Amino acid sequence: MNRIVRLIEAEKEIELVPDRDDQQAPRDVTGINPEHLRMAEALLFAASEPLDTKALATSLPDGADIPLLLKELQSIYEKRGVTLVCVAEKWQFRTAPDLAFLLRKEQPEQKRLSRAAIETLAIIAYHQPVTRAEVEDIRGVMLSKGTIDALMEIGWVKIRGRKRTPGRPVTYGTTEAFLVQFGLESVSHLPGTDELKAAGFLEALPPSGFDVPNPSDQLGPDEDPYIEGEDEQPELSTGGPEPL
Repeated sequence: MNRIVRLIEAEKEIELVPDRDDQQAPRDVTGINPEHLRMAEALLFAASEPLDTKALATSLPDGADIPLLLKELQSIYEKRGVTLVCVAEKWQFRTAPDLAFLLRKEQPEQKRLSRAAIETLAIIAYHQPVTRAEVEDIRGVMLSKGTIDALMEIGWVKIRGRKRTPGRPVTYGTTEAFLVQFGLESVSHLPGTDELKAAGFLEALPPSGFDVPNPSDQLGPDEDPYIEGEDEQPELSTGGPEPL
């Protein structure tokens, strides 16, 4: 009898020992590894700059499902005080838009863009890659060199390439800082016709044939990459003088 009791107790002890093949990281019903989720959250919270998926993959364990983790974090923080947003194809925690007033600080504005600079920025953003002569042709007036210099000094515009045309004029485009400043994932997310109408920048019935161009951050078929240190070729102005 005692021998039977000892055998039963031994079998109970064996059942309490977990199978080593089952000792894997737990997953919830969505298939997400909770520990990977915590690690991704910590990395994004501590980062001083937006992180792309490659940077996250470098720090997270092998096999971590980065897109699924980011989607889950976006869902978790959707209605929180901070939200996870994608800007310039990188990810960053930001204050919820409706709470921005809490963090607003009144201070003197250091520099204000001129009307010419705002128009030039809009043309470059929507028509990139675009040359100085093409900007002047669209605006209908000659563009002072200082206008583009000011936009480049702010960090919103850069030289991106050279056109394969006589004179090899440089082409301009927007920067990652521009996307971050305006909360855009890429240049393809610039407001379209409907958004511009809703904001009052376009008439309800725009001129016949009017269309919002499709900008691209990729080199065009007639564009070569810009090599740092190349001498910039002067371009001929096509319009009239810049109004004062």
